[in-house]
Amino acid sequence: MIMKILTFPDPKLREVAQPVEKFGADLKKLADDMIETMYDANGIGLAAPQVGELVRMVVIDTRPKDDSGRRYKYDEMSELEQAVPQPLILINPEIVKGEGKTTFDEGCLSLPGYFETVERYETIEMKAFDVNGKEFVVRTDGLLAICMQHELDHLEGTLFIDHLSFVKGNKIKNQIKKYGYPVKEKEGESTTSDEEKCEV
Repeated sequence: MIMKILTFPDPKLREVAQPVEKFGADLKKLADDMIETMYDANGIGLAAPQVGELVRMVVIDTRPKDDSGRRYKYDEMSELEQAVPQPLILINPEIVKGEGKTTFDEGCLSLPGYFETVERYETIEMKAFDVNGKEFVVRTDGLLAICMQHELDHLEGTLFIDHLSFVKGNKIKNQIKKYGYPVKEKEGESTTSDEEKCEV
């Protein structure tokens, strides 16, 4: 089921998500719906608060795509990224270690059309639970690590624009409040590739 993705300034995006305590069919259904919604929006990551569910769960798929939409170009990913099965479901995720620094032009499905450079850890180690309640650890870098950090921010009510300077962040917020969001291009008219601009 395709879910509605909330956009800034919806107040739910500013709330802190609660830990998942019950694993079962309802949680699996939410995970499936979130993955379907993420793909439908052509995103690479989605956090539960973005669809109005204030629980600590995110779904991610950063695998590059070909023109048909299939994610398969593993040669464009680092060895650490390739080792992580995707789509990835992270429940109650927590970064246990972060190393190095990197920057990336981040976008967000909750702030469509806006992209800004954000600094993140280059390599991270994260522990989380799968939909069956089994704990696991992921160590990765590249776009996957960036996306994971971006999605964890959503669980704390933080948006990528909060990482910008006060002036730059406020400029974007005021633009959105005054003019709304850019009208999406019709299918087939976009000249921007997924590799160049990724919304998470």
